[in-house]
Amino acid sequence: MKRKSAVNRVLLALAGIVLLGVGLMILAGGFDLYRRGSLTPPDGWPLTTPDDILLADADRTRWTDEGWWWPVAIAALAIVTLLAVWWLLAQLRRTHPGALSVGGAHAVDGVELSEGALGDALAADTQHLPGVHQARARMDGSSSHPEAHIAITLTPDAEPGPVMQALRDGPLERARRSTGRTLPAKAHLRLTPHKPHRAE
Repeated sequence: MKRKSAVNRVLLALAGIVLLGVGLMILAGGFDLYRRGSLTPPDGWPLTTPDDILLADADRTRWTDEGWWWPVAIAALAIVTLLAVWWLLAQLRRTHPGALSVGGAHAVDGVELSEGALGDALAADTQHLPGVHQARARMDGSSSHPEAHIAITLTPDAEPGPVMQALRDGPLERARRSTGRTLPAKAHLRLTPHKPHRAE
């Protein structure tokens, strides 16, 4: 599960639970279900009868005369608004291509490849190149213009030039042929940490 998807599901679940609980509490009080069902709500429980109100005048105006009340109330509402706008913009901004239709311009209907499967295949293919100790790949961009990001850890004796040439002619070329896409790519290279050798 992607991180964004997991966060969205948790936030939506929490919001749903809160709204459901508040709605049931209001309905129970509005339809006088406590009295009809001979139920005794906890002490201080709001909205237990149809005549109850959520906030009395005393509760709503308790701190309005305090100097700190309005700045704190405005700051809290501003933070909540900014967080809501940020979350909305994060949903609209798609940074992963999702499922890719195989074949590019000549795509076959119903034949799709998930971005995770393509990234895993590209990483596995790259890891078999000479001079590569480890490789990870992920797909970014949109479904119409996907882009591969490859992180490669080189062996201590590897040279970046030949590895990049092998990557371009091997795994990337095979991925482009398989998907029917140009598939631009960015590679990040680093060396495997190793102890320095003493020269005699």
